[in-house]
This record gives sequence, structure tokens and C-alpha cells, in this order.
Amino acid sequence: MILEAAMLQVKPGQGEAFEQAFREASGIISAMKGYIGHELQRCMEVPNKYLLLVKWETLEDHTDGFRQSESYTRWKGLLHHYYDPYPVVEHFEKVTLPGTS
Repeated sequence: MILEAAMLQVKPGQGEAFEQAFREASGIISAMKGYIGHELQRCMEVPNKYLLLVKWETLEDHTDGFRQSESYTRWKGLLHHYYDPYPVVEHFEKVTLPGTS
């Protein structure tokens, strides 16, 4: 499993509209091959800052499958105009440590 993480800075005054658009966009991403789950967290200390976490089966499910799809075009249309600056998206894999699962 791969964890995609993106810190999203939404333009001032656009938080409510962004959250509504994200509800709609959630249906797009959740239908993609390799999608496992996602969550959106709102920062308590910094207004208009969000953390998006998406679990994918493989890196390619995100980078090739989703990002190269027509669905991603719809996702961008719903969400990308809310960001300033455009977010950095990074991918993480679990580190297994002794005594953990």
C-alpha cells in the first residue's frame, strides 16, 4: 500500500466551497482502480489549510491510473482552482519496525 499525502492551502474565504466541491470529487477518486481509501483533514491552527491522505494499492495506480485518466481532468476542474499555492504531492510507504504490524 502507498500513502499519498498533500498539504492543501485553500484561498482565503473559499474553505466552505472547497469542502463542498471535495465531497463531489470524492466520488471520482473512490471509483478508481487501486483506490483503497482517503480522508481530508482541516488544520486547527491555520485557517484554510487541509491535509489530504489517499491510500492506493500501488504508486502506479495513482501516478499512471488516476493522473492520466479522464477522471483526473474532472477532479482538477472541481478542485484545483481553490489552491494557492499549488500543493506538493508526495508518496509514502510503511516502515515496518520490530513489535509493530
